[in-house]
Amino acid sequence: MDVAVHEKLRANLAGVESRIAAACARAGRARSEVTLVAVTKTVSAKIAAMLPELGVFDLGENRPQELWRKSEILPKSIRWHMIGHLQRNKIERTLPLVALVHAVDSVRLLQALEQQQRPIRVLLEVNVSGETSKQGFAPSALPDLVPMLGDLKHVKVSGLMTMAALQEPEACRPAFVTLRQLRDQLRTNGLPDVEHLSMGMSNDFEIAIEEGATLVRLGTVLFEGISEPEA
Repeated sequence: MDVAVHEKLRANLAGVESRIAAACARAGRARSEVTLVAVTKTVSAKIAAMLPELGVFDLGENRPQELWRKSEILPKSIRWHMIGHLQRNKIERTLPLVALVHAVDSVRLLQALEQQQRPIRVLLEVNVSGETSKQGFAPSALPDLVPMLGDLKHVKVSGLMTMAALQEPEACRPAFVTLRQLRDQLRTNGLPDVEHLSMGMSNDFEIAIEEGATLVRLGTVLFEGISEPEA
């Protein structure tokens, strides 16, 4: 183990934990209501392996191939989150490895997941910001999905996910409010298990927590100032 890297990661994590706790306190929420998903796409498996040693067991990857690779060599206690786009031809190999798929962005992907006939928890990605560069369902499309979502036998839609536009943190608040309202509407309209809100990244996670995030996806702020250990 590279002690210096381990201690720097410990310090970064302590700082993040303090900020999460403070945001929860401002919102009158319990710290236990928010799960930190450490996004490991920019670090090696050697650094990622330090996270469970420090008490972080929820890890997220953007690319299926990288998730496959790291899941083979990292502790089995890790709960893997597929947070990037999941192509249909990568579903079969990915599903057995993950606890949650964050970015289901189309009906075609939902149908492909259902065809696997294995239980899987997913979040629907919603393009709240309306940016053409982002994938996801339009907010206005969600009500029409309710009957189909209720008929799924293997796929459990457990919540919603979004990425706010890259801007000043406070300017992201309306996007997070909108996602929370969409989640609440789905719960009222016959989908009571739609619980989670995956929103908030290194730039804006405190605002997201204040507005109800249950999952925050953090990479940059966790690994800031950390260099890869020498081989």
